Amino acid sequence: MDLGDFYFKLGLKTEPIIDDTTLRDGIQMPGLAVAPEDAAKIARFLSEVGVERIEVFHYQEPDRKAAKLIQDLNLDMRVAGWCRAVKEDVDSALQLGFNEVGISHPVSDIHFRAKWPDKTREAILANLVEVVEYTRAHGLRVFVHGEDSTRADWDFEKKLINAVAQAGVECYRVCDTVGIGLSDETAPLPNGIPAKVCAIKKETQIEAIEIHAHDDFGNAVENTMAAIRAASGVWEKIYASTSFLGIGERAGNAETEKVLLNLCLHYGVEKFKGKTGLLKQTADFIGKATGYVVPPNKAIVGDYGFAHESGIHTHGVLNDPWTYEPYPPELVGNTRRLTIGKQSGKGIIKHKITEITGKPPTDQTLMPVVEKVKEIYANGRRASLKEEEFKKILRTLKLLRE
Repeated sequence: MDLGDFYFKLGLKTEPIIDDTTLRDGIQMPGLAVAPEDAAKIARFLSEVGVERIEVFHYQEPDRKAAKLIQDLNLDMRVAGWCRAVKEDVDSALQLGFNEVGISHPVSDIHFRAKWPDKTREAILANLVEVVEYTRAHGLRVFVHGEDSTRADWDFEKKLINAVAQAGVECYRVCDTVGIGLSDETAPLPNGIPAKVCAIKKETQIEAIEIHAHDDFGNAVENTMAAIRAASGVWEKIYASTSFLGIGERAGNAETEKVLLNLCLHYGVEKFKGKTGLLKQTADFIGKATGYVVPPNKAIVGDYGFAHESGIHTHGVLNDPWTYEPYPPELVGNTRRLTIGKQSGKGIIKHKITEITGKPPTDQTLMPVVEKVKEIYANGRRASLKEEEFKKILRTLKLLRE
């Protein structure tokens, strides 16, 4: 069996560009932090897996140091400073030598009322345009992030997009800030993702579009992929704002590794081929560097992503890994794990004995091991047996030397 039997069947008539926000939105997750030197290593990893643009903070001294270290690496990847619509933020980005920035700005009345209750829509928009013009006058490329786009009044939002496009903004980010976006093609504005992607193309003059989906409903990856599909044949390119492991505010964001692997396997995006083998290593380092505990059953990069314990599954995988694996674990840098637990059958226990001792057991030597494992779990054990614990059983039964 070959990957081509099930993958690479679809194509895209748009160029998807991964714009990773691990070092911005990702480290806003409560309890996480990253040292400047580790931030630079993360940036290198991101570049190596195929990320083409990242955004970073640059206000506190550690963030400024990290930004400088990243820029000094001269990676084949664009690095943008994240700003509010405040000239002082832009000045900070200029001082650090950024070539581009993303200006985050609310577009919904919910945010307007909460943040600027005494200002009119027109005054709010005028300030944004002024900051954009100031940024462009200093030679920086500019993205505008439409915060809370999926709850915004469309008539005003398209007016805002056209205004900033005229002022020199090259890309508008649709921010599904509270994760209520819908991937259904029939879902209407403001939170129908495909509808918004198409409406922005049809009714505004902006050059490029981006999707930034939050995972409050568990739909961030789905909505990101829906935006990319909707852009196919409509937009020349679309940026996908994602974070590794989905880390970020509240329930987090669309996972970089999931979006990237979907694009590589299902849609045959060539530029990611040959790079997916670093996904697991990248995830492990980000977890260690930020203090984030990667769930063992995390898709693609979790330690249990290719772990098999129950009798039916281990029997199948031992005969043919394709029975219970969608692709070889090596494709994403992961490892197949066959573990002993409550649901394990004779097949996996026999395999582990052979693996450890170097010779297959007879039925006479196998059954005492099977019974000992059953006894352990009959007494309330839940966790899988560690390798050393299983070896101890083999030593007790004289199948392995001390």
